[in-house]
Amino acid sequence: MNLNPQGSKLLQGAFILSAAAIVSKLIGTLQKIPLQNLGGDAVFGIYNTVYPLYTMLVTVAMVGLPPAISKFVAEASAGGDEAEGRRVLRLSAILTAISGLVIGVLTYAGAPVIARWVGNSHVIPALHTSAWGLAVVPLMAAMRGYFQGLHNMVPTAVSQVVEQSVRVIVMIALLLYLTRNGADAASIAAGALLGSAGGGAAGLLVMLLFWRRHRHKVSALLPEAASELSAAAAETAAGRQSGFSAAAGGRRHKGIQARQLLTYGLPVMLGALAVPLVGLVDVFTVPRLLSSSYSEAASMAQFGIYNRGLPLVQIVTMLATSLSVVFIPALAEAKYRGDEGLVRTRCSLSLRWFWLLGLAASAGLAVLAEPINTALYGDSAGSSTMIWLAFTAAGGTVSIISAALLQGLGAVRAPALHLLAAAVLKAALNLLLVPQQGITGAAIASVAAHLFAAALNVLLLHRQGYLRLRFADALVKPALLLAGLALAAAAVSSGAGFAAAAAGFGGGRTASLAQSLLGVLAGCAVFAAGAVALRLLSESELRQLPGFGPKLADKLKKLRLFP
Repeated sequence: MNLNPQGSKLLQGAFILSAAAIVSKLIGTLQKIPLQNLGGDAVFGIYNTVYPLYTMLVTVAMVGLPPAISKFVAEASAGGDEAEGRRVLRLSAILTAISGLVIGVLTYAGAPVIARWVGNSHVIPALHTSAWGLAVVPLMAAMRGYFQGLHNMVPTAVSQVVEQSVRVIVMIALLLYLTRNGADAASIAAGALLGSAGGGAAGLLVMLLFWRRHRHKVSALLPEAASELSAAAAETAAGRQSGFSAAAGGRRHKGIQARQLLTYGLPVMLGALAVPLVGLVDVFTVPRLLSSSYSEAASMAQFGIYNRGLPLVQIVTMLATSLSVVFIPALAEAKYRGDEGLVRTRCSLSLRWFWLLGLAASAGLAVLAEPINTALYGDSAGSSTMIWLAFTAAGGTVSIISAALLQGLGAVRAPALHLLAAAVLKAALNLLLVPQQGITGAAIASVAAHLFAAALNVLLLHRQGYLRLRFADALVKPALLLAGLALAAAAVSSGAGFAAAAAGFGGGRTASLAQSLLGVLAGCAVFAAGAVALRLLSESELRQLPGFGPKLADKLKKLRLFP
């Protein structure tokens, strides 16, 4: 019997990390609803302007070091060199701490300049408070990379959940305090952004506690660790004094240097920056373009209404992102074995089903936009914009999954370049459509940009021979399925609305919530029944999907959904 404890540990760690990522992202996404409810659309608009900038600056401040740390610590651990792993952490901690402080200071001091780029001065206080998070989050990320290099995912998982939970608690507490004291929208949004610093500090504290326990554990297991670390430090100092040259000491120091960490990390950082580009285009164009028709405060309120549909879309794309990690190693393994048939099957099945799921989510959200908007945000403002924005779920889902497939097949740069092209298209369409149609124009531009990125990825898979495009599977059958879904959801939701009105409960948030939930249930039922009736997926095909495919097939078979 061949047991692989290391492989089992890796799988267990991946599951823990994925589960924590889903929980923390769900918390981070859903917190936007009480933010709008408590602060209003203007606060919501300012927050959704500054937070994408904050996440971009955090990515820059980390300079891609967490994956680099993980790699080099894993190599040191495999070689039994605990001292080298700790030295990598110390060096990385210094780099990320300095980087975070520098970028934090520049953000705080440069807030008026950034506000001019955005085209709205109301974001300045929020930029000031977000700068505090930059001082702690990069260091926390470096420590996460260290434990991941040791294949211990628990510290990262715990710190992610604690970080998001504390961030939301601090944000809501400050929202309640500031709104009760009559603060203006800019100050309330600044308080909400201060939650990022509170969450980052809590996450860093968790990592420090795990580090303290880890250090004591290693010292207890290895009594000679202190002398080894002293010897390593002395060797490092001697190497530095000699200039690491053969002339000074006859041997070159072989420890990881800052240049090696940055050489590995910078390309990772640049790739990570490509992901939020489409959203950043909105930040730097929509408020400025709206200012020609609205005041600064009204522009932020309009931008807040525009962002109402994003949390729901992000839940769909978050699911796609979480599942996409399954496909990268599975495809890489199939390609390494030379099993081209399996590669093509997995590419075709995954794209077909995530395209269907993205379309189903888009159609459902579009049909139920008005009751969902009222249930979550208290009124129906921007429902027409939400209808358009709903369809970014389809393009975004396919873009994420197709990018994962390309990465699994070795095409690492192509998805980032395609996102860059989509961002350029998004900027051009914003400039064209927002002055004419306002926030609805920005939503149409987002749909086009996400579909463009998805199409570029899919066409590349097709050109490389890993995917066959079939018109019936891609458009005809999904159109029939979605028509049934939309009709069912609309009919049930409307019926619930009429019933609530007849009972004297029509028009309120409770009635709208009931309409939304009943519509979603009806749509899901029709989607499941229609997928089976149209033979869009067979049991054997589902079992070929990596990871979750066989288990899902077993459950569907027990429900007798397969013929």
